Formats: sequence, structure tokens, C-alpha cells
Amino acid sequence: MTNRFAVILAAGKGTRMKSDLYKVLHPVGGKPMVQHIVDQVKGCKVKKVITVVGHGAEKVKDQLGAEVSYVLQEEQLGTGHAVMQAESLLSGEKGTTVVLCGDTPLLTQQTIDALIEEHETQKAKATILTAVADDPTGYGRIIRDNDGTVRKIVEHKDATNEELTVKEINTGTYCFDNEALFKALKKVGNDNVQGEYYLPDVVEILQEQGEVIAAYGTDDFNETIGVNDRVALSRAEILMKNRINKQMMINGVTLIDPNNTYISSDAKIGRDTVVYPGSIIQGNTEIGEGCIIGPYTEIINSKIGNETTIKQSVVHDSEIGNIVSIGPFSHLRPQTRLGNHVRVGNFVELKKMSMGDGSKASHLSYLGDAEIGTNVNVGCGSITVNYDGKNKYLTKVEDGAFIGCNSNLIAPVTIGREAYVAAGSTITEDVPGESLAIARQRQTNKEGYVKKKNKEN
Repeated sequence: MTNRFAVILAAGKGTRMKSDLYKVLHPVGGKPMVQHIVDQVKGCKVKKVITVVGHGAEKVKDQLGAEVSYVLQEEQLGTGHAVMQAESLLSGEKGTTVVLCGDTPLLTQQTIDALIEEHETQKAKATILTAVADDPTGYGRIIRDNDGTVRKIVEHKDATNEELTVKEINTGTYCFDNEALFKALKKVGNDNVQGEYYLPDVVEILQEQGEVIAAYGTDDFNETIGVNDRVALSRAEILMKNRINKQMMINGVTLIDPNNTYISSDAKIGRDTVVYPGSIIQGNTEIGEGCIIGPYTEIINSKIGNETTIKQSVVHDSEIGNIVSIGPFSHLRPQTRLGNHVRVGNFVELKKMSMGDGSKASHLSYLGDAEIGTNVNVGCGSITVNYDGKNKYLTKVEDGAFIGCNSNLIAPVTIGREAYVAAGSTITEDVPGESLAIARQRQTNKEGYVKKKNKEN
């Protein structure tokens, strides 16, 4: 197979976004736009991925890491100039180079693959990904000869009135013979309205040299849209949401109201799981089969077992077992791990803790920095007092223990196996197994107190 390379253009500042965040880092479907492109390209068996960076270069590198190579475009002098910066990494390489924009998050691996296959089948020097737009305003137009071959691409600002009537547009994605690309780039000028070096001019140069120029038209114009402002960002978000949700439903997930359900492109959900409206499932979340999620539940980067119910709750960076009940109004903060058949009820907050099979904290508790065993009951209003203002300490509750309502477990402390803590206790020392701990002041009743007080007044 021919060597394949990719150049991703991600150097533009994105002034129209009116944002401090670098344009290609704006998320769509819960993931930065440029990350979508990198992920799709990596599936196309490319030998090397080069990202052209400019404004915000370090932040882009932080996002993409070492999975790609980088070149810097210090001045933004057009798309042709941007690709020129990659010459140092691709010079002399034989093969196919696909050039993509970092602000086209809806482009799929299938379309990129099809473009490359068309290019290589036609033995073309350049192949353009095209689409038909109902309103082509702002797009470069594909100008064809009478026999249908591509003659040139003309930018909207440079097009004649006749050329402006053409609805087949250049999507900004191309395939090139790598050696021919960099030879032609040396001949590209900037004699145009913008004073920039246009990558589409390479097509015209190769055409004049008698080289084969091909085009691959995608049936889905929406897949090719670029995001340059917040309006386009919103449109891309809706399109991505609809794509993700449709695939989820095809795979056997029930979405009660797809228009009001938001699922990350990296999330995985098992069959027969039901997701209710207002739910947000982000990051690399995995949800098993037969679960009930929502309504109004947020889950981020978490793993959920089978047949688990999470209602009106927040779950971040946590791991939850099978047949677990969470909510309503629970908050599972990072590093929470729940076993099977666990119950976490309303207004319970968990953080950096584990809870074994069959245990429960049914309501109004805070459990942080704790290890709770199996079949433990944590009563209403009980908390682990884990922080002394400087350091955090661990609380251990062993299997079968019973923590009475409104108890304070002041860490570091261990509650032994099958021990009982009486309601209202403040525990400062370890409780041996099978013991009863009572740590509260003895009740005193003062009879006649009210009558005496009334006489004094």
C-alpha cells in the first residue's frame, strides 16, 4: 500500500470566535475539534500526522500530546503557506498526503478513507473533497470543464459572477501526491485580494502541468462544515449530537428524548439501557446493559456496571458496579468505587472512597477518604470527618458494621467488623469488631423547667 501522511491545519487564531480559547480547541460533542480530526485520521493507516500550529501552539500540543508531530506557522499567510511549513518533515517522502482543517470536527474516517482511495485509484496528483451546498456563500467553487474534469478552484472573493452561481464547493480537504505537492507549492503566489498563498492554487498549477486532477464528492454537506464562529459551533454541536444519538439508538440504547440528551463521542453504552432527558454523558464513560440513567444526570469519565440506576445525580471519574441504585440528588466525586448491589440515596456525597457489595448510605451523608466494607449500613446524617485543615485522613469501616444516624467518624479511625456505632456519636478512637460504641453525653431531664422559666419572665 502507498505510504500515507496527513497534514492538519490548526494555526488560525479564530478571531470570529471572540474567545480566549484557541479556535480548534473549542469542544464539539465533548471533545476539542482538532482532536476529532486526529482521531479520525489515525484510523486511515497514515504513517505520520503533522499538525500545523500557530496561535495557542502550546495548548494544542498539551491536548494532542505525542501522538502527532508539529510544525509552527509563525505568520498566518494562507493555507498554502501553512502546508509549506510541513515540508521539513515530509520532503522527499513518496506517497499520498491528505490535508485537512482542524476546525472540521464532523468529518469521518469513512469519508477520508474514500477520498484517499479515489485519489490512489485515479492515480491523481491532486484530489479534492467536494460537496454541494444550498448556499455556497463564502466557499471556494469547483470549476469544471465541459467533460466534467476539474479545471480549477476559485475562492469566493476572487470568483466572477458566473462562477458564483456554482454550488459545488471546495470543502478544504485534499489528497496530493506528496512530492508533487511541495514542488507545486514553490510556484504558488499571493496575487489575490487577501494577499495570501492559497493551497487550492496547487490544483491549478498541477492542472496546467497536465497532471490528473480528481474529485470525490461526499453526499453529506454537513460533514464538511468548518467552524469559524459561535453560530457554526452551535450547529456543529447539534449535528454531532444527532449523529451520536442516532448511532446509540441503532446499537440498542433507548433515548427517551434524543433532542435533550447529550452523549460524548467517546462514550460507550450497552444495549437496553434507557437514558432519560436532560442527561449529559461525557468523556470516556462506559455504561453497561440494562441501566436507567436520568433524568437530569451528569456522568463524566466513569464506568458503570449492568442494571444500575442513576437518577438526578452527578458522577465524576468513578467506578460503579452492577445493580447499584444512586440518587436522586447524589454526588459521586472523583475516585469513588462502588461494588454491586450498593445503595446511595438522596443528598449523599462521596469522594475518594470505596464501598463494598451490599452496603448503603441512603440519605444525607458525606463519606470522603474512606474504605467501607460489604453490607455496611451508614445512617442518615453520618459523615467521615477527614480533614483537619491541613491534612486528610482515612476512615475504615469493616464488613457488616452499622453506623447509626448523625454519627461523626473522626479520621483516622477504624470501625471493626460487625461493630455498632450508636446514633449521635462522635467517634475519635477505633471501635473493635462486634462492639457497640456510644460517644455522646448522657441525657439529663430537668422537670418543671418551663414553669420556672415563665415565672422568672
